[in-house]
Amino acid sequence: MMTENKYYGGERIELVKFLPISTHKALEIGCAAGGFRANLGECEYWGVECVEQAADLAKKKLDKVLVGTFEEVYDQLPNDYFDTVICNDVIEHMVDHDQFFRKIKAKMTKHGKILGSIPNVRHVSHLVELLFHKDWEYREAGILDATHLRFFTLKSMARTLREHGFKIEILEGINSTLPKKWYRISRRSLWQRLLALIFGSDLHFRQICFVVSLDK
Repeated sequence: MMTENKYYGGERIELVKFLPISTHKALEIGCAAGGFRANLGECEYWGVECVEQAADLAKKKLDKVLVGTFEEVYDQLPNDYFDTVICNDVIEHMVDHDQFFRKIKAKMTKHGKILGSIPNVRHVSHLVELLFHKDWEYREAGILDATHLRFFTLKSMARTLREHGFKIEILEGINSTLPKKWYRISRRSLWQRLLALIFGSDLHFRQICFVVSLDK
């Protein structure tokens, strides 16, 4: 029996501030054990989860859970129905993320939005490993999770979203690994300002958050 570990049960509270102000019918792709549901108020909440044991846990919290990948359950999802679609660290697991972005539009209302997060492959820890250690080692979790099939940067994610006709409302780094003291010294000496400039880019964010709407 699966328990709600960190991988499947996280509430992802750092994403709450990005949620649409009003949600009536939500769909979460890769809902895992349903932990994110606690961040939303009263609404109809659907989930899609391919790991059956995690889906069983989610069924205790969500109104409806479909077991399978998005492609597998696509026809079971009503058209023109969801005003909020949630994709927390799931896009990178998809065999064909382009197909997802094309097909999800049919399931959204005309004013619907997608909230999502993805790992940032430009995070400094990964670049150090790649450039200095000359390595690319997959792991059980993190940016190089062994189940990741796609990798994104801020720039490539922006391009992907625009190519699929979405209007970008928010696209920014989250979960910084930069100590707060770097922000406090950013206006001091020249070398300190230079360090702040370098580390103040997308290099210090482990993940990227995006909120998009249909560009009509």
